[in-house]
Amino acid sequence: MNPYDLSVFPNVSVTGAELNALSAEQRAVLFAQARYCQAMTDADTDTMRELVSEDMVFVHMSGMRQTREEYFADVADGRLRYYTIGIENPVVQVEGGKACVTCTSVLNANAYGARGIFRMKGTHRFELRGGKWMLVNAQ
Repeated sequence: MNPYDLSVFPNVSVTGAELNALSAEQRAVLFAQARYCQAMTDADTDTMRELVSEDMVFVHMSGMRQTREEYFADVADGRLRYYTIGIENPVVQVEGGKACVTCTSVLNANAYGARGIFRMKGTHRFELRGGKWMLVNAQ
């Protein structure tokens, strides 16, 4: 049994990666990324809080910056509504207790009234804290 089975996330797809070629650590990081994306589509801010450091700052495509709680409030009240999220061509790097996932995120979303498919290339950074991979700010 694979403890990092990405098929448990119905609203998240991972494409362009040979998952069997990833190490257990790399799969754990990608699983945390996919779990976070699923929580976004479910507007599950409790799970999002488990996976995101308290000091996280979110930067939107528009350049708008939000604290973790400001962002979560927008997800909770529907101003940000995610339907599906694709993780395309992820490259997962792990070095000690730090990791990053570089990919193209494909968001089927309604962002502040703008409904569409939004493609964004970027890097998501993680840190191992208390045995769990947490999203953190770039350092």
